[in-house]
Amino acid sequence: MNLKDNNIVPGQFRPKPSPPPLVCVVGYSDSGKTTLMVRLIEGLVGRGYRVGTIKHDSQGGRLDHPGKDSYRHKAAGAEASIISSPRQVAMVTDVDHDQSPEELLPLLSHLDIVLAEGYKRAALPKIEVFRPETGKKAACRGDVHLLAVVSEAPLDWGIPCFSPTDVETLIDLLIRHFSLPTARVVRLEQPS
Repeated sequence: MNLKDNNIVPGQFRPKPSPPPLVCVVGYSDSGKTTLMVRLIEGLVGRGYRVGTIKHDSQGGRLDHPGKDSYRHKAAGAEASIISSPRQVAMVTDVDHDQSPEELLPLLSHLDIVLAEGYKRAALPKIEVFRPETGKKAACRGDVHLLAVVSEAPLDWGIPCFSPTDVETLIDLLIRHFSLPTARVVRLEQPS
């Protein structure tokens, strides 16, 4: 913490900020999770929200550079992006266990919403990206924490189903579900 930037006097009581809402975008490899994450980030940022991301890397060791998912999150407008694996968290620090999204969330407390890519087994709100043509079964069908499914196939899972291109309506669902405040979007007028 930088005391100068936060105007904090040492020893002064400062209330702990509440963590932002967190939703996991889940699915198996090549389902389109990162593409959906980028679209959600761009859409939320476009509406004036401050967005953070957490990328779960269960294999370990992929750091942020062009072409990687976390790099794409930042390029789409995320203010902060964390990469988490069983051995490291990038910021980069060694850890003794695979960090849960809840353990990482305090690092992002200044944001309006956090999108996590991965963590399909977490007891957290989720959006599943499902492509039946891959031949893989659904990752979270029937999970009580599943808010919606994104698929090009017509699905009847008893939850909202969105097309991969219907991101604005999915964002509306997230705003309602998490009771996000109405964002103020500042648009600069182009000179005529």
